[in-house]
Amino acid sequence: MMSGILYVVATPIGNLNDITFRALETFKSVDLIASEDTRHTQGLLSHFSIEKKQFAVHQHNEKASAQKIIEYLKDGKHIALVSDAGTPNISDPGGLIVKDVAAAGFEVVPIPGVSAVTAAYSVSGMEHTSFHFYGFLPTTSSQRIKAFENLQTQSCPILFYEAPHRIIKTLNDMADFFGDKHHIVVARELTKTFESIYRGEVSKVREIIESDSNFQKGEFVILVSPMHHEKNELLSEDQHRILKILLKHMPTNAAVKLGVEILSINKNYLYDEALKIKKDD
Repeated sequence: MMSGILYVVATPIGNLNDITFRALETFKSVDLIASEDTRHTQGLLSHFSIEKKQFAVHQHNEKASAQKIIEYLKDGKHIALVSDAGTPNISDPGGLIVKDVAAAGFEVVPIPGVSAVTAAYSVSGMEHTSFHFYGFLPTTSSQRIKAFENLQTQSCPILFYEAPHRIIKTLNDMADFFGDKHHIVVARELTKTFESIYRGEVSKVREIIESDSNFQKGEFVILVSPMHHEKNELLSEDQHRILKILLKHMPTNAAVKLGVEILSINKNYLYDEALKIKKDD
């Protein structure tokens, strides 16, 4: 008996018309579908009048599911792996399964399609040949700031996923760290009825989203433009003079906070420069 094949299938992130013909043909041809949420996938299958047996594969049973899939493949069964929306293994389960299945010697075939990452970046207007995808940010403010610190030397845009109940807190942290005037793009509810794209300074985007509780619902992709300097770059003469004046008239933390707003420079970098000025004085 021939070995089975694992198909990694991308599914719509909202608009069901984004399904590909190849994805539908794959669903019809496989023996089983491994779904992050079988109820969710059933809605997709029913919409396209496809009847297929499913079993659940999620982050809590991924290791065991990998072994289950391998056994099916040994029996010659073809399997489609799907997440709730978008492409598996992009901030969704799938990576461990693909790793184990490939290591066991079975063929893994991608059935490409929708991804919120590429959809958001395509309409961002950020003219770079690369970007850094981080995924979901940590749940606490201190952890988010730490993540920003680790990413601040990136010379390309950075993309994050964020949940609706944390979007305002995350934008506040971004304002504190990157500066109120730093340019971002926030894509909300991509491909869905209330799809919205917000562009501009952090403070402007935050103000728009704060203005209506409905704007805080749904799934978010946040794109942060790259820093305009490397961490070890010297302040310009005018920037140095402004920071020095601020330090003469207020405590260091307050001077740095105001300096970030005036100069649009990373908070941590500016704080380091402020300490150097204080030491020299």
